[in-house]
Amino acid sequence: MDQAGQGTPVEPVEPVDGGDVLVQLRRQARQLVAEVAGPLRRVSMRSGDAVLEIEWHDTQVTAAPPVGVPFAVPAQPAAAEPVADREDRATVSSPIVGTFYRAPEPGAAPFVEVGDLIEPGQVVGIVEAMKLMNQITAEQAGKVAEVLVADGAPVEFEQPLIVLVPA
Repeated sequence: MDQAGQGTPVEPVEPVDGGDVLVQLRRQARQLVAEVAGPLRRVSMRSGDAVLEIEWHDTQVTAAPPVGVPFAVPAQPAAAEPVADREDRATVSSPIVGTFYRAPEPGAAPFVEVGDLIEPGQVVGIVEAMKLMNQITAEQAGKVAEVLVADGAPVEFEQPLIVLVPA
């Protein structure tokens, strides 16, 4: 629904094999989130009988959302020079919204440190979302130039986590 309570038209998801539906829904959710105005509280999508619900944060209300209702954390302010625009650098970004952890458990050594050489598929961190620990892996080889997110910090979808330089 839009802010006035009206339905938002969305192109239908074509019925295909199970994994493909999820890929289509994620792609459409990313596009939709990029197009809507204001901070979102919740996006709900279903495949069977295609249902899409969007809930915005009410900027006039200062109370916390009801317990058990997921909400989006405001994005971090952009840096003066976006990391992804630097030609010689690549980033490892979060595939989901959640809490970023640099180590497999409290007190353990971080997965990667600045200066470490990493390979494609290597775990560089964990994002906890809805009590599930999701390993974040590098898609390419490189040397860790910078860790952009503190341990235990909230992260957004596609937020850069680690900067890599060619090694």
